[in-house]
Amino acid sequence: MADPSSYRPKPGQIPDSPGVYRFRDEHRRVIYVGKAKSLRQRLANYFQDLTNLHPRTRTMVTTAASVEWTVVSTEVEALQLEYSWIKEFDPRFNVKYRDDKSYPYLAVTMNEEFPRVQVMRGHKRKGVRYFGPYAHAWAIRDTVDLLLRVFPVRTCSAGVFKNATRTGRPCLLGYIGKCSAPCVGRVDPEEHRELAEEFCDFMAGRTGTYLRRLEKRMTEAAEEMEYERAARLRDDIEALRKAMEKNAVVLADATDADLIAVAEDELEAAVQIFHVRGGRVRGQRGWVTDKVEEITTGALVEHALQQLYGEEKGDSVPKEVLVPALPDPVEPVQEWLADRRGSGVSLRIPQRGDKKALMETVQRNAQQALVLHKTKRASDLTTRSRALEEIAEALDLDSAPLRIECYDISHLQGDDVVASMVVFEDGLQRKSEYRRFQIKGFEGQDDVRSMHEVITRRFRRYLAEKEKTGEWVEDGHEDGLAGETTAGLRGDGTQAGFEADLETDGLRTDGLKNEDGRPKKFAYPPQLVVVDGGQPQVAAAKRALDELGIDDVAVCGLAKRLEEVWLPDEDDPVVLPRTSEGLYLLQRVRDEAHRFAITYQRTKRAKRFRSSPLDDVPGLGDTRKQALLKHFGSLKKLRSATIDQICEVPGIGRKTAETIAVALAQAAPAAPAVNTATGEIMEEEPGTMGSGGEPVTTGAPDERRGQET
Repeated sequence: MADPSSYRPKPGQIPDSPGVYRFRDEHRRVIYVGKAKSLRQRLANYFQDLTNLHPRTRTMVTTAASVEWTVVSTEVEALQLEYSWIKEFDPRFNVKYRDDKSYPYLAVTMNEEFPRVQVMRGHKRKGVRYFGPYAHAWAIRDTVDLLLRVFPVRTCSAGVFKNATRTGRPCLLGYIGKCSAPCVGRVDPEEHRELAEEFCDFMAGRTGTYLRRLEKRMTEAAEEMEYERAARLRDDIEALRKAMEKNAVVLADATDADLIAVAEDELEAAVQIFHVRGGRVRGQRGWVTDKVEEITTGALVEHALQQLYGEEKGDSVPKEVLVPALPDPVEPVQEWLADRRGSGVSLRIPQRGDKKALMETVQRNAQQALVLHKTKRASDLTTRSRALEEIAEALDLDSAPLRIECYDISHLQGDDVVASMVVFEDGLQRKSEYRRFQIKGFEGQDDVRSMHEVITRRFRRYLAEKEKTGEWVEDGHEDGLAGETTAGLRGDGTQAGFEADLETDGLRTDGLKNEDGRPKKFAYPPQLVVVDGGQPQVAAAKRALDELGIDDVAVCGLAKRLEEVWLPDEDDPVVLPRTSEGLYLLQRVRDEAHRFAITYQRTKRAKRFRSSPLDDVPGLGDTRKQALLKHFGSLKKLRSATIDQICEVPGIGRKTAETIAVALAQAAPAAPAVNTATGEIMEEEPGTMGSGGEPVTTGAPDERRGQET
């Protein structure tokens, strides 16, 4: 690890002008390339106090042993030089997109005497018409196979063509009618070139005129009773329509555009590109990259543009490029794209209409690509094993943490405070072990106190199940455990206090194991507890374990902003490398806990908003609630109905009707009286109704306690 001050240039040595800079390590290898509008200001950011740097940047500057720069005239030149150096040096700390293969194009060699249709990769050649790119070469061959019966253009190699010319015998495609066989003189060069131009016109999207011409010829052949020719033309039309279905119109104005979408998290990013030509999606490609450096979405888009168009010229760069976020600044990038194309290029974010809808499709593809990449990465046994070993080494654990539990707190401005517990065993999710908690010990927002409560409750259950005299069992699972009681634990005065705690948290002691002899789920202790947060949350979790006398469970926290791993009683975090499989696993665990907590919190909030006075009527299920509201039309009319009128609803007896009337009366702010003689609900006082005709109520509905899943 080098000290950045040892190679820091003097401020006066760095020019205040646009340029490109390179960091080199002690072996003179380029490890990072960047560009700047002002080299002096940008490089000064790297040589500040290391504690103020992002961990990824800190690793880069301490790995480097020198820095050098090249001054350029404009930001566009800086962009071009940065791209060239990244391609040349392949720096380890720059964004590098995996799966950076050369994508195949459908090419027509119009520069030859007899143009040939083929699959091409790599650099574009002058005089060759290109269509695509396509995701797979077989997609090109499928399209070409459909079109050859209508446009029998040459597809053979130069060697096959020369051999057929020498022997006077065409290849198999010539015999079956999928090649016009110019090699043996069935068509002259002009006729074959005309076929190739019609093929190119069709691929470019000019399909309507040609189809109408074929349909007219088919009709004429049928009228002249040339049924075999009419049938061939019919089959040709069907083949062309099948080829068109493979490239459905997505933009009605025959737009040429590339749409770029980015799906990302703290560690990785997936880029998806749809190539639209003539209003049709002609190709799709995608990349995945590790985010080794701190980078914005706009910067990811800029790197994607460099990689996409760095080797392209002319029409290969479309008139319009649609992106999810613009690079900052955007002007140099637009100028660079215009230089690559030879004319203006529109680089923008779609706001409405078909282009915005198509961008949403591209975004979904990017998100799915990222999820698929993560799934493949997580399912690999070797990768998971390496991740667990890296975590054990980084946290100084005695062995790999085969069971990891992660906890997260979620709320909406202090309301509906809940927590989640997710479980990963051997690096894989164990969703059957997930649990959800309501925060019951206090009101309001306090993430640290909430974390202490949740850890205490979870490990109190673990201790209860270790007791040889009994254990708790689960009674309810609607949204978690509800209404459990305590049968009592044998013990002294201290144990009695422990029993009281168990009763508060919904435990009872009815038997030690399940029927199959396996311990209950909370009987399995984790080797590692991960909390979503930094030092305060970690300290709260450790304090809860200490109070329960548990000293064989490790604790750490993962702070989301900088992906730092915090340990109890440590002033400095553990910074795992950005490419570390251990960090990747911890992030997956933390993100899953966050997702699970958010889902539960939203569910609770939605239930609170949908609450009704009918919810408090014992034995009144959803079916009869709906029947009541359907019969009366609204809660207001139901409230004003008599008990006899309520009894008219199918399934509602008089006793239930009386209970409903009382519940509705008590729910109103100014509770109306019920005439016990007539069974009628007294008229409500003015001013007690809300603007929508419903009673104005305050406060949250009564909540069940002890709901954990």
